[in-house]
Amino acid sequence: MLRTLYIDGEWTSAIGGGTREIRCPANGEVVAIVDEADDRDSVAAIRAARRAVDSGVWSSVPAAERGDLLLRAAARLRERKEEFARAESLDTGKRIVESRIDMDDIAACFDYFGKLAGQDAGRVVDAGNAGVASRIEHEPVGVCTLITPWNYPLLQAAWKIAPALAAGNAFVLKPAELTPHTAILMMQVLEELELPAGVANLVLGAGAACGTPLSTDPDVDMVSFTGGLATGRLLAANAAATVKKVALELGGKNPDVVFADADLDAALDNALNAAFVHSGQVCSAGARLILEESIAEDFVDELVRRAEGIRLGGPFDEDAETGALISAQHRDKVHAYVQAGIAEGARLRCGGRFGEGDLASGFYYLPTVLDQVRRGMSVVRDEAFGPVVTVETFRSEDEAVATANDTIYGLAGAVWTQDAGRAQRVARRLRHGTIWINDFHPYLPQAEWGGFKQSGVGRELGPTGLVEYQEVKHIYQNLAPAVTGWFADHGSTAGTEK
Repeated sequence: MLRTLYIDGEWTSAIGGGTREIRCPANGEVVAIVDEADDRDSVAAIRAARRAVDSGVWSSVPAAERGDLLLRAAARLRERKEEFARAESLDTGKRIVESRIDMDDIAACFDYFGKLAGQDAGRVVDAGNAGVASRIEHEPVGVCTLITPWNYPLLQAAWKIAPALAAGNAFVLKPAELTPHTAILMMQVLEELELPAGVANLVLGAGAACGTPLSTDPDVDMVSFTGGLATGRLLAANAAATVKKVALELGGKNPDVVFADADLDAALDNALNAAFVHSGQVCSAGARLILEESIAEDFVDELVRRAEGIRLGGPFDEDAETGALISAQHRDKVHAYVQAGIAEGARLRCGGRFGEGDLASGFYYLPTVLDQVRRGMSVVRDEAFGPVVTVETFRSEDEAVATANDTIYGLAGAVWTQDAGRAQRVARRLRHGTIWINDFHPYLPQAEWGGFKQSGVGRELGPTGLVEYQEVKHIYQNLAPAVTGWFADHGSTAGTEK
């Protein structure tokens, strides 16, 4: 009998007996079979988290001690780095070297929030009256449901788990149904570190089957979600019925703006990384390459030459430079997106095909470049979430900014120029949550991450990433209580009439 759900401190099977095969995207082979939860399992996990919150079993632990548990979790992750990385690569199909980097970043995230946890002492408010003591305190939100995607399974979970625990909350984690294994391993670590029962809970399954209570149940106080825009809108609508706190990171259509005076070798190399790392399955992928017109032809020719030479392969292929897409269904979706762009008039410069030969057994899609696009095309406006980059051009700084901002999204973007003044001007004018100057993709656990516009609400990482999992309470104490005299005492007249 499978026991891959973790509820109220116990490993358990799905109530309905459902199971799911997890297959490696690189070759379609079965990695393992796990439990498939339904709404009954999710409700059981929510109730366990509610009991933990109401008992204060975790929130009453001093913040510094909560932080210490996170630091010990980081140490365990480093000790088991290879095990975690291998599990991540088998689930996602990404190269093992990328998964190892992810594990380092995850440990750094736990370190950051572990150290931050004990530093929040609230603040004293000057009430302007010596007879009043007034202060602001931060308390945990309560029961948090954490819903995470398949592209960076444990990294995205860590961005939520670490601040949720640091703040004293209890949580129910639902990872993407295709990539559960590092979440299972993470729960094992928290259990080994003797996190109290009910504080951390794990349900596995598809959103339609087990996800609904995570955003609708009255016992849930906060919903934190990273994923697609359509699902984010649905979760926000569900949460609105009981006015839950929400934090949503919903992807992007991220511009990579290159001026003619940039270091073009560095800009080209980073344009490849921006678009094709992890086969473009990155929320901040540089999917819109926006080039100054005078350099566009030569730049794109070289981009195409380099893109055609990218080596695809499985997680443990030492020669591979990028890997497979997550599933056949997703690969088909990416291909349909490319075909729609061509039908609208985009020119296919390279790619646009499935992997062949040794790659045919996996879900591979060749790095794809589309130029001669217009801003109104679906390939420019919609998120492909695959190895596809479109090319647009501009003639002036104002046109570059207008083009980069012409999207419903606003997650991240980059500007390439050797003009320091221009770099700062453009960075300030771009309506995106993270702006890189002469770089693409790096992030820091101590710096906030999140988007403008329909890329979501709230922030992860940084001090604000902890605040997302806290409620703010004002405590006002009158040290010398007295009668106000606001309403006069007119005496009692009851019973005087005869």
